[in-house]
Amino acid sequence: MSAPAARPRIGFIGIGIMGEAMVRRLLDLGYPVTAWNLEPERLDTVAPHGAIAAESPAAVAAASDIVMLCVLHMQAVERCVFTEDGVAAAGRGPSLLIDFSTADPEGTRQAAAKLKELTGTGWIDAPVSGGPHLARTGGMTVMAGGSEADFAEAKPILDQMAGNVTLMGPVGAGQTTKILNQAIVGTGYVVMAEALMLAEAAGIDAARLPQCLAGGHADSSLLQRLYPQMQQRAFEPPSSYARQLLKDLKAVSAFAQDLGLDLKVIEQGVQRYKDYVALGHEMSDSAAVVKLYEHDAATRTANRS
Repeated sequence: MSAPAARPRIGFIGIGIMGEAMVRRLLDLGYPVTAWNLEPERLDTVAPHGAIAAESPAAVAAASDIVMLCVLHMQAVERCVFTEDGVAAAGRGPSLLIDFSTADPEGTRQAAAKLKELTGTGWIDAPVSGGPHLARTGGMTVMAGGSEADFAEAKPILDQMAGNVTLMGPVGAGQTTKILNQAIVGTGYVVMAEALMLAEAAGIDAARLPQCLAGGHADSSLLQRLYPQMQQRAFEPPSSYARQLLKDLKAVSAFAQDLGLDLKVIEQGVQRYKDYVALGHEMSDSAAVVKLYEHDAATRTANRS
């Protein structure tokens, strides 16, 4: 009987609230993890659980078979991969880079081709949805782009990190799918806020709406997960940030315009979050956009008196 294959050594770059949850999940699963973060104090959230701190992305890559990125945007991806202490500068390249960051599709395709040329490392763009809790428990959604061969290497570990993993096409397809995800989620926050305002103003039992509509055409994860958070005003600590969702919605708008599309609902969602952030709520939970509607109602009442 052959010995079981050794688990690949994982490098993880970017220990934000999602990155921390993913690293904790990997450590629970028994993977050795070497980690780096631009703000080194964030490593204190994973080092006590077994993660090994590294001094640079290059050091992470040198110690790892697969490197994972979970940073904010394309500029951060390029900084972690191509600067003098980046992944590409390691003495040996990892076999695969899995990028959980939210970045632009074309920039991702260019970065993947450049890394392949420099080191031979494959690239899977794998933006995620679901938030820190699902990342911690293995229930998040992964939207993947990459070659069939690279995806075959990545899938066993992604299946352990996520509840739903789908290859959507070649490199960049995951990021394109993330844009669609942002369109649905970003406008969904606004629709849920407006549904809550209707329910409360009409005097029905607003808390029972998800139960009442379960199984019908209006049922959705937004209704079952997001609406109750809004209805209960359960916004602390923030699970996401309003300015981040505004950035995401602006990216959706730009992507649509580049395709020659004029998406009115998306544009209204962008404006709602612009208004909300302008009130000083840029660091609030995105679900707290319902406060904008309360502010609007109070303003109208004051203007009538």
